[in-house]
Amino acid sequence: MGKHSVVREVAAVRHNGAILRWAGAGLLAIGLAVTAGQTRAEAQKIIISHGISTFGDLKYGPDFVPSYVNPNAPKGGEIAESAFGTFDSVNGYTVKGNPAAGSTLPYESLMTGVADEIGASYCLLCTTIEYPEDRSWVIFNLRDDVKFQDGTPMTAEDVAFTFDLFRNHGISDFRTILETQIDKVEILGPLKIKFSFKPGIPYRDMPAQMGSNLVFSKAYYEAHKQNLEESSMEPFMGTGPYMLDHFDAGQTIVWKRNPDYWGEKLNINKGQNNFDTIRFEYYGDPAAMFEGFKAGNYTFRIENSSKNWATGYDFPAITNKWVQKVELPNGNKANGQSFIFNLRREKFQDPRVREAIGLMFNFEWSNQTLFYGLYARINSFWENSYLAASGVPSDAEKALLQPLVDQGLVDASILTDEPIRAPVSGETQLDRANLRKASALLDEAGWSVGDDGLRRNAKGETLKVEFLNADPAWDRIINPYVENLKALGVDATLTDVDDAQMSERIDPPNFDFDMIVDNLSTGYELGDDMTQQFGSSTANNSSYNRVGLASKAVDQLIEVAKAAKTKDEMVVAAKALDRVLLRERIWVPQWYKNVYTLAYYDMYEHPELPPYALGELSFWWFNAEKAEKLKAAGALK
Repeated sequence: MGKHSVVREVAAVRHNGAILRWAGAGLLAIGLAVTAGQTRAEAQKIIISHGISTFGDLKYGPDFVPSYVNPNAPKGGEIAESAFGTFDSVNGYTVKGNPAAGSTLPYESLMTGVADEIGASYCLLCTTIEYPEDRSWVIFNLRDDVKFQDGTPMTAEDVAFTFDLFRNHGISDFRTILETQIDKVEILGPLKIKFSFKPGIPYRDMPAQMGSNLVFSKAYYEAHKQNLEESSMEPFMGTGPYMLDHFDAGQTIVWKRNPDYWGEKLNINKGQNNFDTIRFEYYGDPAAMFEGFKAGNYTFRIENSSKNWATGYDFPAITNKWVQKVELPNGNKANGQSFIFNLRREKFQDPRVREAIGLMFNFEWSNQTLFYGLYARINSFWENSYLAASGVPSDAEKALLQPLVDQGLVDASILTDEPIRAPVSGETQLDRANLRKASALLDEAGWSVGDDGLRRNAKGETLKVEFLNADPAWDRIINPYVENLKALGVDATLTDVDDAQMSERIDPPNFDFDMIVDNLSTGYELGDDMTQQFGSSTANNSSYNRVGLASKAVDQLIEVAKAAKTKDEMVVAAKALDRVLLRERIWVPQWYKNVYTLAYYDMYEHPELPPYALGELSFWWFNAEKAEKLKAAGALK
């Protein structure tokens, strides 16, 4: 699914550009097909449809209600969540600034995804799309009833304006992709716009990628002299179901449901956008954040601390059954959470150094001692999905890997070996066997132990590794890792900084860090998101490719995956790419759970969850009767 999916979950991202990332889903629509028109060189069948899918048929027909929602869910009430740090912008798409939680809620894209189907996009701001069989262009036929939040109508001119805005002034890696892929944009009428794609690129994903384009009001943007390149406490004008209500800068922000939302009666929106207000309370400290929940300052908590989950839920609101503590199934693949290296640092350019450092993180000890055995280890960039590589390569995978071996880009052992897995450690914090392996690797890499016990290279420089961290809750996890590295002779340190300093140091253009905790997330449909995350073209300009990976082998496999014509072809490419990425050793993989661990005041209800979304801000709803009982009992402030 794309970032602008129908579930509209608010992602916890540090950099606002993250919202612009495409999920690489291009999409083969079913629907009415007519033989008419010309493509660049020859006549092709022109497909007209309410949606498009990467591979195969769409699950839903026109004018559908998603199967996982409660179409009769009541409207009303408030859901309140927490956020960490602070914010200095209410625009989630500006190049600069730390955007407020929920800052994507006022906006919609031309098409949207659903939470029970991978690789599908359906018309939202459009009625139908038109495209040729080769997908070399796409036309969006826009709805005639779409209104911005100020009541003015949306037109093709607004669509073109917003596209040009991102192409000319958006984050650099986004601009690069648009410049290399889009040939021209034509307004064919007040409610009709066409995007044509440059010759020679894979077209499979392009119609859906254009469907992920947001739409801002051109008139409002120009009248208010807004600027996509600067942070702002005034939002752009969108068409979405929520709009800014009020905020206390850096502390609280509230979004209210637009009472005149144009899409309220659409079937695709039934059972969604149920809360009157969505509030986020900001905290600078995780402990204070948890205390705020106990006190009822906010009402819905996604618990990310295993220690809290195992030992912290014994407060009065739990005892009085005012708060529900539940685990709900999560069908999503693992998010790629890991310690990542900054490959721009000379000391990390030798993979033996990276392997040695990875050997010193003891997941097994951490899981039992710190995490109460709640987690499983991440071993693949597509962990917990059918895209993860396993066993020895299949013949189809070998066909993709052999050219890389022939070019000298990958060692021939990749053709016969199982994929690299995270090292297994023993029950004590410092695993002696892994210490010996790591020591041998550093010796081979030219980092010898000096009289003071520290590793030094031929220049006499110590092997310094700084873990940069903005969340004190991570200290208890990183400190034992630092101790293990010191036992190896690594000059390892943990540096805690505030959220603003963290953003300044880890994002372009600075990239001033050794190792950090990050999410090397991947999608189910491999497209331009892979270029943004792992491509050489983004190695020095993208907040996604913080690692700074620039690998010709990875680049070639990304292009193969993007050009896949069938799902089977894409799965093979993903598995081959997984094997190569694992050999790059760009991460020290961490852990994941296949459940959501949630705590919330007992006034929210939900349908049976779809496989790919929690959707608490979208298809959950408020029970007013339960809320009144909680208020009467003094459970809420």
